[in-house]
Parts: sequence; C-alpha cells; structure tokens
Amino acid sequence: MLETGFKYDGQRVTGFDVCVSGSGAVAMSLALSLSAEGFRVAWARAPAPVNLPASDVRTYALNSRAIALLGRLRIWPALKPYSSPVQEMVVRGDEGGALSFSSWQQCVSELAWIVDAAALDRLLAEALRFAPRVEIVPPVSDQGAPVQASLLAICEGKHSSSRAALGVTFSKQDYSHWGVAARLTATQAHQGVARQWFRSPDVLALLPFNQPDPLASYGLVWSVPKVRAEHLLTLSAADFEQALQQAIIQSDPAAASMVGTLNLTSPVAAWPLALAQAERWTGPGWVLLGDAAHQVHPLAGQGLNLGLADVDALVSILKQARLAEPWRTLGDERTLRRYARQREWPTKAMAGLTDGLLHLFADERRPIKDLRNAGMTLVQRLGPVKSWLIGQALDA
Repeated sequence: MLETGFKYDGQRVTGFDVCVSGSGAVAMSLALSLSAEGFRVAWARAPAPVNLPASDVRTYALNSRAIALLGRLRIWPALKPYSSPVQEMVVRGDEGGALSFSSWQQCVSELAWIVDAAALDRLLAEALRFAPRVEIVPPVSDQGAPVQASLLAICEGKHSSSRAALGVTFSKQDYSHWGVAARLTATQAHQGVARQWFRSPDVLALLPFNQPDPLASYGLVWSVPKVRAEHLLTLSAADFEQALQQAIIQSDPAAASMVGTLNLTSPVAAWPLALAQAERWTGPGWVLLGDAAHQVHPLAGQGLNLGLADVDALVSILKQARLAEPWRTLGDERTLRRYARQREWPTKAMAGLTDGLLHLFADERRPIKDLRNAGMTLVQRLGPVKSWLIGQALDA
C-alpha cells in the first residue's frame, strides 16, 4: 500500500476501511469491533508507552456498558477470572460526610467490575491475532499512515503524535498530583466493597480485587501531590504499608478495622495526572478516541469507560452510515461529527464532575469543608439524586 499521510481526497479507496492507530485497550477494542461488523481494518500498532512499569499493577473499574462491549467481542468470558465485582461503594469526606451505593439499590448484579489491566490488554491482543479482516501494519509515522484507508482512527493516548501532526490543540491542566498504584492483600475479606476517602489534599481508593487472594485483595489508586508521590516511591515495602495504613486510620478508623492489615504484593507505580481535552475530535478522514481525545482524573474510575464508550458510539455510527448512506465514505466529516456530538456531553460532564470534586475537597477553608460534607450527607438522603449519579457512572 502507498503511504497517504493524513491527506483525504473525498474518494472511496480500495484498501482498508479504517486504519486504527494505537496499542492500548481502546485501539484494540475498536479494531476488533470494526472487524466484527465487516470493516477492513489496518491496526497500526503504536509502540507501548515507555513509562509503564515492567510489572503492570493497574486495575480498571469497568461499568456495564464496557462489560457489554467486551461481551460482544467475546473477551469478557476469558477476562472474568481476572476480575472482581463491586457490590457496594462507600465514599467518605474529611469531616464526617459519607455516601454509599449498593448494587441491590440500583437493581443490578454489580456496580462495576475491577479488572486486571495487563490481562485485558493480553486477551485483546490475542483476539486480534485471529480476527478476520484485520491486518497488523507498521505504526503511523511523521510521513503519515502506512496504508490507504477511508478513515484514520487515532487511539494513541494522551501523548498522541498523530494528533499533534494534525495540528489539533490538546488543552491540558496539570493537577500537580500523581496517581500511585499497587496491589495489596488484607487480613479481612473485602466482601465486594470498594472504599474511597477524600483526604485533602489527596484521594485514596481501595478497589476489591481477586488476585492473588480471591477474597481479600485490593487494587490501590492513591492520588497525591507530586512531592508526596515521589516520597512514597522511595519507601520500603514495610514503610509504604505503614504510611497507607496510617492514612486509612486517620480518615476512617471504623473502616480500617474492617479492611484489616494491608500488605504489598506488587511494586508501587506512579504517573502524573491531568485534565485534558482536544479542541476537536474529528476532521476530514480522521477521528480521535480515548485519551487522545480526552483525559480525566481517575477518582471516579471512568477513564477507560469513556474510551470504550467512544468505541461503542463510533462503531454504531459507522455501521448506521454504511447502511443508510452508502454513498458517503467512512471519513466523511458529517458522519464523524455525529460521533463527536454524541460523546461530547457525557465526556465533558464526567470531566467536570471529577475536576470539581478534586478542587472542592482540596479547599481547606472551613465554610467549604462544612458545605461539601453536608452536601454528601444530603445526597445520601436523596435517593433519586444518588440513583442518578450512579446511573451516569454505570453507562458513561
């Protein structure tokens, strides 16, 4: 195939329908989804980020929409053994405010699934090896895409070089916080309860997991100021465990006794956090998905959910367009703008929610402290409002 760069001449090409650029879960899910719908796909597998640790300790909290997508791709049955259901979510503020959500209140079997990030990536890559109509091609370079395709789907993450080559501005607000992640076991069973503490200036979450102990393991996600994160990375395992245990005891002594003693079972990893948004997600012959289009704070666990919802929406729109408007190419801007319109509101709403919560709980002023904790208590008492909030997270 001839290299065509990012040029688009408005004509249907005879090569691939879509060139998917990226190496992560969003890129692989998109390639598989398009293949399942009969599209001819070139997977331009970009190199993996260089800052990932050798041992991937990340966990994802996947909502029902994400699980449904993985089910259609036949990935979920193989991923489920590497996952743990969340039956209850308990969120506490710093002055007595508290919120709790349960699956039975929402009339669902679980609120989310905590899944092993490395297992998800591995299973998606294995599935792509046998997917029909998918060909692995060289990565997109400065010279452009390695194949001719009607549409270039850019899923390269927050540092996307293809997005930069298109001249798309990526507005970024650094939080000066890092996300600290690790795997833990506890002396008490987690019972499917996810716990989160807003501790000005940090946010700490323990996510129930099934590895290595199916009943008493956790994935840690701890958003802390950069200096604190750098210090935590220098600690021995015993000192890290002590620092974490002390943080939980200070925040919630009752919960600390229910969790029990925590022990590290993995290395500790950390990375910088930011809020970011591309100025536009689509153009003639190209589209952005996942972190290449938007980045949110992980305190709500919605980053990958938003990316997989992008995949779900784009594939549905392309499928509809192929049936209803066969004279249009897949890269037609009018078709792609439908995708942007559909995904703009839920993405901006989640970004605004996570950003607002982070800044609200970082404020040390007494009136603000009183207001935010009173607000949590009020939402806890208002069933419809609480149900609406969890409903948004279940279907990002």
